[in-house]
Amino acid sequence: MAKYLVIVESPAKVKTIKKFLGKNYEVVASNGHVRDMPKSQLGFDVENNYEPKYITIRGKGEILAKLRKEAKKADKIYLATDPDREGEAISWHLSKALKLEDRNISRISFNEITKNAVKESFKQSREIDMDLVDAQQARRMLDRMVGYRISPLLWKKVKRGLSAGRVQSVALLIICDREDEINAFIPQEYWSLDVKLQIPGEKKPLIAKYHGIAKEKQTLANRQEVEQLMAAVQKEHFQVAEVRKSERIKKAPHPFTTSTLQQEASKLLNFSTQKTMRLAQQLYEGVDIKEGGTVGLITYLRTDSTRVSEEADAAARDYIGAQYGSEYAAKNVEDKKSGAKIQDAHEAIRPTDITRTPVKVKDSLSRDQFRLYQLIWNRFAASRMNPARYETKSVRIMAGSYCFTVSASNVVFDGFLSVYKTEEEEKTEQNKALASIDTDTKLTLDSFEEKQHFTQPPAHFTEASLVKTLEELGIGRPSTYAPTITTILARRYVVKEEKNLYVTELGEAVNTIMKQSFPTIVDEHFTANMESLLDSVAEGKVQWKQVVRNFYPDLDEAVRKAEEELEKVKIEDEVTDVICEECGRNMVIKYGPHGKFLACPGFPECRNTKPYFEKIGVACPKCGKDIVLKKTKKGRRYFGCEANPECDFMSWQKPVEKKCPSCGGYMVEKGNKLCCADPQCGYVEEKRATTT
Repeated sequence: MAKYLVIVESPAKVKTIKKFLGKNYEVVASNGHVRDMPKSQLGFDVENNYEPKYITIRGKGEILAKLRKEAKKADKIYLATDPDREGEAISWHLSKALKLEDRNISRISFNEITKNAVKESFKQSREIDMDLVDAQQARRMLDRMVGYRISPLLWKKVKRGLSAGRVQSVALLIICDREDEINAFIPQEYWSLDVKLQIPGEKKPLIAKYHGIAKEKQTLANRQEVEQLMAAVQKEHFQVAEVRKSERIKKAPHPFTTSTLQQEASKLLNFSTQKTMRLAQQLYEGVDIKEGGTVGLITYLRTDSTRVSEEADAAARDYIGAQYGSEYAAKNVEDKKSGAKIQDAHEAIRPTDITRTPVKVKDSLSRDQFRLYQLIWNRFAASRMNPARYETKSVRIMAGSYCFTVSASNVVFDGFLSVYKTEEEEKTEQNKALASIDTDTKLTLDSFEEKQHFTQPPAHFTEASLVKTLEELGIGRPSTYAPTITTILARRYVVKEEKNLYVTELGEAVNTIMKQSFPTIVDEHFTANMESLLDSVAEGKVQWKQVVRNFYPDLDEAVRKAEEELEKVKIEDEVTDVICEECGRNMVIKYGPHGKFLACPGFPECRNTKPYFEKIGVACPKCGKDIVLKKTKKGRRYFGCEANPECDFMSWQKPVEKKCPSCGGYMVEKGNKLCCADPQCGYVEEKRATTT
């Protein structure tokens, strides 16, 4: 019998795929990339037509030796790396590293790790697609050029350990620009006026909002205008002028792409982009489930397509019809259209089997795996369902020439909302007082409710909103969003507080240098155009070395100019009120491999260091000293007293200054609520917003 060798990237896939194949198939893993350009040099020869130099990655010698041994025993070799450009490049590097040019090799790829998909891939085996490989080589070299030429300049002019990147530098610029907008924003005062109107026979008043004079909208700028308006309205008689009924349709969402999955997982599950991708990778590669063994639960996780295979689409409709009723299953679903080029080789992210519901696999998954799988399953099921239908009622009320409006909507058919609701849908307004109102309804003024407001600045970026912006601008690709954000956080260019991203002084310094010396690199249109060029390389329309040849000379000239003209930037360490017990100086905050620590500024004469604990601005309820944020040995966050071990106070939830009105104990934050820390008390209240 012939012997077949299947090489995959991840060891986690080996077990999943092996059970689908017969005894004549050996499945082994390359553990990702096996070759790359050397770390110690640029990695390509400028004088020799930009020819790249590849070497075996340190530590991969043993793996390659094992792969060569297995390859010698095989009659045929299948390269089954991931179904994207990077996966194609890994297959090509494997063929070179294992010297398989004269061997019987084939490239196979599958969008999901299921028995049918894996077996079908063998029937559609092919040669390595060199256009995809070249697109990945071009991307790697462009990223290398930016990183290896500009990063040393940042080390020289700012501090060691910094980096620049083709995508990360644009992401930093976008965050800095938003920060500038926020800092320059001047709030504008405005007011709103509601009237409470009494309807005969109704206990609750009807609340209508001031719209304007007749049908023309009017903005109330200050208290004086509001008081003048109230005085005028009080003299008028309220009359229902118009009642308009209509039906509104809300379409089902598309199934997830990488970007939309990261955004929704951030908003609904509070996952970072990095965590979302890690969990999705686990669900894709395979999970041990009861009565099924190891199986891939979702399709490939790096995609910007919303396409769904005909088989999966039909299976979903059949399932929905059987479980929810035929009226819920959509007859036709249009894939999302985009002006930008979509890599449609993949499908959307979906469950590999719609009948494998989250409840069925819950016991086999970790809590976070389950939550993400449930989100993906619900979204896919919703995408194959009919729209939700709302009955809306809008009422226009006149008080002389002054117009007030009130509207409400009720769900008449929940459609896709039966499986997938966002916060917006859950807040759908329902006003029972409107049910019986018509033009003959008599209204009497009960009271006014005026409120002062101020316009708000643009919101700080979160990981979710940054991913959305990068996607909209065409910057980066699905596989780059999470690593980009992880890098700018790790470099301390940006810090994350709650969910918001804030630029540090270091980030501002690096961004200023990039804008001043490398405006092309951080130009969002240039970066998006470069992605289009890489797409053209993948389609065989553009030679990859031409892209590299056009890019490097300008970059080289800009670096040389910056080295001569840029002045050195000094980033001052943040001084604290902690006194060094060795020499009496005020200690400063430094950044190390494990985060912040306190160090004496007198180094090297004084080498005193100590842990840095961030104060949260709340006094310890036991001893009155500051509560600080700490971490356990395993990295779990908790809140403890700075006087530990003398004071043993600790809390897993963040304490607040306010005391419990019921028992006098301390309270903690839990989501959007404040709760008494004593479970016996049980006092709970809504957390009030700190801004108007």
